[in-house]
Amino acid sequence: MPRVSEDHLAARRDQIIDAATARFAANGFQATGMADVIAASGLSAGAVYRYFRSKDELIEAIVDRVLGQAAGRFDQLLAAEDAPAPADAVATAVDLVATIAERGPVDMTRVAVQAWGEALRSPGVAAVVDRAYRTIRRYFAEVVRRAQATGQLPRDVDPEPVAAGMLSLVLGFLLQRLLLGDVAPAAYADGVRALVRAGADSPRGAAS
Repeated sequence: MPRVSEDHLAARRDQIIDAATARFAANGFQATGMADVIAASGLSAGAVYRYFRSKDELIEAIVDRVLGQAAGRFDQLLAAEDAPAPADAVATAVDLVATIAERGPVDMTRVAVQAWGEALRSPGVAAVVDRAYRTIRRYFAEVVRRAQATGQLPRDVDPEPVAAGMLSLVLGFLLQRLLLGDVAPAAYADGVRALVRAGADSPRGAAS
């Protein structure tokens, strides 16, 4: 019997993940069962369960793909010789969120938001989410350190809380985009820059 190639196995796995992502994005994790995923994939139940023994395993794989794409992109940006200013880094991240959401047939940010709730229930999903968001936050912390080295930020500022705030701005954009639908990436980024300028120009900001 011919041996199945690694490329074939990877393609089948991606086929299942693509089908599940579409179903989860449309109906949510809890309302979608493995039978729905199997039907959407066009494969047999045995073929699907060969790759994923449970819905939780499938959810972990999807969340890992969605958040991993974002974390990997941030790693690439950080590898550049010059890191962007903190407000520009937030703008870059916001633009990336919009790009991930709009470039495929499924809005992947819908899955990312659902992952927040699923992470409270599933330790496996929680581990994937934790790893990805901590990677992104480390990127922001490094942006802050480089901004301190170039005099854009005071040297006595702790980079970690600033990075946490930057991540919150990005997640806030993601949530408002999905729930309110009236937040454009460029306008949001301009708002962040204006907020940063206002803080720097305030008496307290100028004193520091």
